[in-house]
Amino acid sequence: MENVRNVEKLFGDDYGILTFTGENIRRRLSPAALRRLDQTTQYNEPLDEAIADEVAAAMKDWATENGCTHYCHWFQPLTGATAEKHDSFLNMDGEGGVIAEFSGEMLIRSEPDASSFPTGSIRDTWEARGYTAWDPTSPAFIAINGSERTLCIPTAFVSWTGESLDQKTPLLRSIDSLSKQAMRILRVFGTDKGVHRVQTTLGCEQEYFLLDEEDYQMRPDLRMCGRTLIGADAPKGHQLDDHYFGSIPAKVQAYMADVEARLYALGIPAKTRHNEVAPHQFELAPLFEGTNLACDHQMQTMSVLRRTAREHGMVCLLHEKPFAGVNGSGKHNNWSLVTDTGHNLLNPNDGGAGHLQFLSFVCAVVRGLDMHADLLRATVASAGNDHRLGANEAPPAILSIYMGAELERVLEHLEAGETSEFEHSTTLDLGTTAMPKLERHPGDRNRTSPFAFIGNRFEFRAVGSTAVPAWPNAVLNTIVAESLDHIADKLEASLTEDMSDEERSAAIVGVLRDVYKTHKRVVFNGDNYSDAWHAEAEKRGLPNLRGCADALPALGSDKARKLFSDYEVLGEAELDARLMVLFETYVNIMEIEARTLIRMIHTMVIPAAVRHQSELAGAIAATDAAGVDPESVRGRLTDLTGLITGLEVACHELESKLASLDGEAEAQARMIQDVLVPAMEKVRSSSDKIEGVVPDDLWPLPTYLDLLF
Repeated sequence: MENVRNVEKLFGDDYGILTFTGENIRRRLSPAALRRLDQTTQYNEPLDEAIADEVAAAMKDWATENGCTHYCHWFQPLTGATAEKHDSFLNMDGEGGVIAEFSGEMLIRSEPDASSFPTGSIRDTWEARGYTAWDPTSPAFIAINGSERTLCIPTAFVSWTGESLDQKTPLLRSIDSLSKQAMRILRVFGTDKGVHRVQTTLGCEQEYFLLDEEDYQMRPDLRMCGRTLIGADAPKGHQLDDHYFGSIPAKVQAYMADVEARLYALGIPAKTRHNEVAPHQFELAPLFEGTNLACDHQMQTMSVLRRTAREHGMVCLLHEKPFAGVNGSGKHNNWSLVTDTGHNLLNPNDGGAGHLQFLSFVCAVVRGLDMHADLLRATVASAGNDHRLGANEAPPAILSIYMGAELERVLEHLEAGETSEFEHSTTLDLGTTAMPKLERHPGDRNRTSPFAFIGNRFEFRAVGSTAVPAWPNAVLNTIVAESLDHIADKLEASLTEDMSDEERSAAIVGVLRDVYKTHKRVVFNGDNYSDAWHAEAEKRGLPNLRGCADALPALGSDKARKLFSDYEVLGEAELDARLMVLFETYVNIMEIEARTLIRMIHTMVIPAAVRHQSELAGAIAATDAAGVDPESVRGRLTDLTGLITGLEVACHELESKLASLDGEAEAQARMIQDVLVPAMEKVRSSSDKIEGVVPDDLWPLPTYLDLLF
């Protein structure tokens, strides 16, 4: 709570006014209830249900004072979005009137329909009951939609059978599991005094595009799919690098300011805003928070970005690749480990025993990624991210770790059985007395790396811009928890109380050396885009899972089942359900894209091309009648006719491939990736060639030139 108050001071009086936290809680709860609630929110102790009625009454009073007439349990089903069912506070008073009522039972539990959300066969359509359960560690907030205000209570979502149907539940379980194993490492080093818990922290950078609403409405592909399915390159893209960090357009800056004000009111600490590389592309980044809260805030942020854009006459596109040939959008996942006393366990500043403790956590990350690169890759597999991974703005599908020159040097010494302290920042002299000397970090950054150490955290750059961040972070936490467990076992078995400090240090170095030597193949500090790295990665045996059909099956492996079961993050049925939902989602999205593309070709592109064909034929006839040889026009007509024929053939092939999809979702996903997607690309290529010759006044769609400039 103290951290919350400090942030409130930083951002001003309006920070968090729509969030039930800080002073909003403190002035409404009794000291006893507040103390018991703090024990749950700060130290993860079991919720004392005896205080639920008092918390509910305080929450209702606060919400109604702020204009709310309804409340909802806000949760994250397996749809990639959030869900909410609104209920009124009003109830009959038994005397012919009504009262505002909100009890502890209403706060703790609600009962949405569990069969209408993706369940992966955990629930049949006729089995409807599911439950949402209050998450007291994530503050309730007030959502504003026009003139309506609704109290939203973050919750988990589970089946009547108790199995998770949401993104929050496995994330919370993974945090518990990681904390348990991290505490073992702290106990080995004697740094656990006063520490109750280790949590992960997260900062998600969010990239997005903005388009004028009018242009967006004229593109069926943008409306249906979030990306352009056809569209020839504009003469200019981002070759000149003039948009990146450039002056923010006035209209966009007004939008950004509005977004930030709304985020501050929701208690979301937005910090950074700037132009991104591609035209009309921008970025927002928050301050770091605990991962569970950060994931909830990230889902709210995406909603605020979209909703606010409409009020400014624009549309916010969060798709990973809205436009071919220009940079797509990611959600760089900055992840770290922090004790509840505020110590960052991935900060290399500590010398001596603290240095070896830091290396223990680094080695756990290295081992986790090497052991389970396929699982982590599967968490970022989506129809949208298939277009982005490996392109110039995103890392390849091969997962490796960038350590930076200084940490790599330290790890090389470790591999040799030696200890070497981390050398910290140096100064950079700019060569003129008018300029100050700059602090230079001990390592560079590597924008091509999918998983990079950048000073006191790891940046998982492969996460897509539409992703629900809870899922990749749940898996990341779990694979690191397993490796911490492994390292703790080795350390505990190697150390005895009668060891001298030198013997103890040597034993620890021996354990960490073995871990690093065994798993260092996943460390790569060079250019991840290069063909040489792809060849080297194959030589090292690193998986290169290029698309969803390649990546998702890893979640169904025996290794994955054992991992998630051993660390109590997902049961076998829950994991199978997620795998089925992910395959079905990919298939459904790609079928929608294919059908949209076919419709656009038949109803927009070909009719426009035929009109131009008719114009050319008329021009030939008129030129002939005038006694002039229409050779050049006839050549254009011949070329256009060939392009139309080629497009029709390609479109018929696509229709045939789409109609032949059959079998289980996994088999359909394989056919889509290997057959349907290339057929769609063939249609797109033919259509884009026609766009290049049809006059602008006949072309029925806003072009890339219109959309991006």
